Amino acid sequence: MIQEKHIEATLKAMFEDLKFTQEPAGLYDPLRYMIEIGGKRIRPRLCLIAYSLFKDSFSEEILSPTAAIEVFHSFTLIHDDIMDNADVRRGVPTIHKKWNENTAILSGDVMSIESYRMIAKAPASALPAVLALFSDTAAQVCEGQQYDMDFENLESVPMDDYMKMIGLKTAVLIACSAKMGALIAGASAQEADLLYRFGYDLGLAFQIADDWLDTYGDPAVFGKAIGGDIVNNKKSWLLTRAIEKAGTERLAEALAMPISTDDEKAAKIAAVKAVYGELGIGEEAIQEIQRLHSQAMESVGRLNLGKVRSEMLHRYADMLLGRRK
Repeated sequence: MIQEKHIEATLKAMFEDLKFTQEPAGLYDPLRYMIEIGGKRIRPRLCLIAYSLFKDSFSEEILSPTAAIEVFHSFTLIHDDIMDNADVRRGVPTIHKKWNENTAILSGDVMSIESYRMIAKAPASALPAVLALFSDTAAQVCEGQQYDMDFENLESVPMDDYMKMIGLKTAVLIACSAKMGALIAGASAQEADLLYRFGYDLGLAFQIADDWLDTYGDPAVFGKAIGGDIVNNKKSWLLTRAIEKAGTERLAEALAMPISTDDEKAAKIAAVKAVYGELGIGEEAIQEIQRLHSQAMESVGRLNLGKVRSEMLHRYADMLLGRRK
């Protein structure tokens, strides 16, 4: 069985050694920049964990497809930052700010193509299933982003629609990571599907936890200012649930507050949080995170992996949701 310290070392080496074409530098330098600024690598980590449940060593058959998942995720972030007009990503300037918007669009495009080059290195026996999974997931992530943008123009969104959106935008790529590792390792269809379900439920919980942290987290731990979702009237799980419980009229005055200065932003955040507090929204979000975590663990139980391997998935889930579970 592959040890977790070996997974950690493999991840570190994978992205230190990742190479892109050198020229033209204006196209490929942003790719190198995006990989170098790092991230939690939660998706490739899960892919390697899933593979290690069925194999005793790593080989190129899993390393290149695993890297592809992170490269594809980085591509989505480049384009998301353009759409959100975000200035900072992981504490440094976003690509469209460091270079320009046209460069970011084109570099994002080629990053997507690079991910497919890497996926194509999956073993021939698994390639049709892996390619179909990856392509379906790539389209679903774009669908989720479109729903998220559509929601910006709506006064309220049904909770089922919100959950569908985060399922597409966030959960499917985490689920894909787990299933891909299993498929390449030669797991059965049932085992691969159970790992997909594990990843999907965990991905939903991860996004709701992120929503919770944006309102209630510690800025020093969360890594960015608290209350951004409130300031921008973003359809987070918390706002969706608050409107579901109290209606838009209850929140309308707070959501319409001005945000021209830091003091005005702080006042708006406080006003919306006061409504959340009265409605018990923060507590309900935590309960939903715990429910989804338990659901993910039920899938692990059905895998019959044995205690040692099952605990690897438990630790991964705790790491992913450790900030709020």
